Amino acid sequence: MLTTLQTAYSDTRAADLAWALGREPLPALAVLDLELGGARLQLRLLGASHQVLLEEDGGTCSETVACIPGSSTPLPLGVAKRLGDWEYEFAARVETLSAGSFAGRAQELLALVTDHPHGLAGTFPGSPHAFTAMLAQRSEGQVRWRTWHAYPQEGQLVATRTRVGVRMPVMAR
Repeated sequence: MLTTLQTAYSDTRAADLAWALGREPLPALAVLDLELGGARLQLRLLGASHQVLLEEDGGTCSETVACIPGSSTPLPLGVAKRLGDWEYEFAARVETLSAGSFAGRAQELLALVTDHPHGLAGTFPGSPHAFTAMLAQRSEGQVRWRTWHAYPQEGQLVATRTRVGVRMPVMAR
C-alpha cells in the first residue's frame, strides 16, 4: 500500500534516528493492520519514522525507530534481546548513495513495497524520493519486518531488519 503522507517533509537527518522498545503507540500518519499466522501486526508510519506493534500468544512487542526528542538511545547497528519467551533481533545500516543511485534505489524499493500485500509506504509532498517504507512477513515461526527511511537531501537510506520468534527450549544432554 502506498500513501502520500499529509505532513510537510521536514529536513530531518538519518543521524537523528533513535531506536526504542516498549513505547506506547505514537500518533501515526498511516497504519496497516496484518494477521500473519496468528500474529497480529500493526505497521505504523510516523512521518520520517516507523513503529511496529506485534501481539501473539499473549506477548507483545513495540519497536520504534524515530527522531525521539531527548532519546539517549541512538540507532544501533544491532540488538539481540529476550522479550519474555521471544528472541528479538534488530539490525540497521545507513547507505550513502549518489543522487542518481539514490533515485533508482528509491523507485525500486517503493515498487517492491507498494506491490506487496504486507507492505506499507508513505511518500512526502515536495520530494518524490522522500519516503518511509515497511514490509512484513512470517517465516519458519518467526515474524520479520524490514524498513527503509529515505533522506534524499543527504543521499542517505536507512535500512532496518527485525526478527521476533519464540525462544527454543534448550535440550538437556
